[in-house]
Amino acid sequence: MLALLFLVLLMFLLDGCEVIGGIFKAGVWVGVLLVLVVIGVIVWLVTRGAGKS
Repeated sequence: MLALLFLVLLMFLLDGCEVIGGIFKAGVWVGVLLVLVVIGVIVWLVTRGAGKS
């Protein structure tokens, strides 16, 4: 009976780890995209400012 309880608990924990892993992967890609957008805006502002002078 204890082994069955341990097996059920282990199944729930593994599912939780997969969910957290998916959220982490999505977070990494959102972070990478955000950094690229910020770099693009900085480059755009610098080239826009350089064109005026």
